[in-house]
Amino acid sequence: MAGHGFSHIPQNVEKVNTKYRKIQTQIPVPESLPLLEKMYKTESRSMHGQMPIIWDRAEGFQVFDPWGNAWIDFSSTIFVTNAGHGNKRIIEALRKVLDKPLLHTYTYANLERIEYIDYLIENTPKQFEKAFLLSAGTEATECAFKLMRLNGKKQGKKRGGIICFEGNWHGRTLGAQMMGWNPAQKEWIGYLDPNIFHLPFPYPWREEAMKNPVQFFKDSLTEMCLKNQIDPQTDISGFMLETFQGWGAIFYPKEFVQAVVEFAHQNQILVAFDEMQAGFGRTGKLFGYMHYGVEPDLLCCGKGAASSLPLSIVLGSAEVMDLPDIGSMSSTHSANPMVCAAGKANLEALLEDGLITNSEKLGKIFHDQLQKMREQFPNHISSIQGVGLLAAVIFNDPSGKPLASLCDTIAEYCLQRGLILVHTGRESMKLAPPLSITEDALFEGLGVLSGAIADGIKKHP
Repeated sequence: MAGHGFSHIPQNVEKVNTKYRKIQTQIPVPESLPLLEKMYKTESRSMHGQMPIIWDRAEGFQVFDPWGNAWIDFSSTIFVTNAGHGNKRIIEALRKVLDKPLLHTYTYANLERIEYIDYLIENTPKQFEKAFLLSAGTEATECAFKLMRLNGKKQGKKRGGIICFEGNWHGRTLGAQMMGWNPAQKEWIGYLDPNIFHLPFPYPWREEAMKNPVQFFKDSLTEMCLKNQIDPQTDISGFMLETFQGWGAIFYPKEFVQAVVEFAHQNQILVAFDEMQAGFGRTGKLFGYMHYGVEPDLLCCGKGAASSLPLSIVLGSAEVMDLPDIGSMSSTHSANPMVCAAGKANLEALLEDGLITNSEKLGKIFHDQLQKMREQFPNHISSIQGVGLLAAVIFNDPSGKPLASLCDTIAEYCLQRGLILVHTGRESMKLAPPLSITEDALFEGLGVLSGAIADGIKKHP
């Protein structure tokens, strides 16, 4: 089973039986291996590489396999289950639709769609007057891409230039991938849109960016415009920003984003935020961009939008959202009754059951404990990034060398001890427990992580 990232050789591990964790078999479970092998033979390998565990059920902040093991989940299935696994509001809403039954309506109206969009618009900032519902995050960023260019055309722009940022990620479809940064992942395309541009990201380890974030933006923009012979007033239609840089939960300096938005609005340029990982309470606010004190023109959401079923959203003003003509922009599963029921129940849970408040409150404790962990391992943990119940632990040695293999070992040790976290495949580990997690479960999970780091360092001295 080589080539699937993690070892598939069952290990005798210490048995665990606590309030929230239970490990009573070898890890990986021997009985799971034939099932995994069957999947590897018949499914594209692009879907593989995660830790060898088969999920059977998930409730709240716990994941269970078919063989009696239980884990604390610090992944939220990659920022999806913000309202908790199997949230009771969502289960009940889905059951009502199933009992009708009504599984799909294409673009014909359904009551769930009408009620959800009304509730969504009512409970999001006032500049978001209309919504467009889709299935996947990459569809949402593609939609925003199109809307920015359509708006630029309406404004009489000569070019549909879109400015993006180094290191950001916006999805796997063509336009989304070109707006994203990773050059190696774009090699398959064969060409690059000449009107998509990238500015350097203001990383916290870039001294000039930290010293004067606004000047860093202005200088980078000026250099890019001169290099490409661009006049922003006539050649640029939009900015696309990932609210924080995904792999490391790295936020921009607040002043940097404010300078971007100010410049954009001075030059009739729309600003879109990609909130796939940041939205729906993850950072202690309804949307992550709210930490910057700005108001974007377009908001792209997904993942935590339903805490379960495939739902993505683009929000914007009526003027911009209605630029595409009737029938010219839709998706087969857009606004189907099941996802709308889940989306409404999810938002109700976040707003009415105190989950965003819990994210903010426990987020402070979470980051305080992680900073103590950094002090405990100063030669290996170079920084802690994020806010709310979102964190990235970044591992570099004192010379700045990335410690990706250490992260692999730590992730495996955590799995063996009853904790699931986000394995990035590089020098970071992302932590994102469901917003329903309790304080004692949070501390239990952090204790597992600390022990795994200590033992990982022994293996990778």
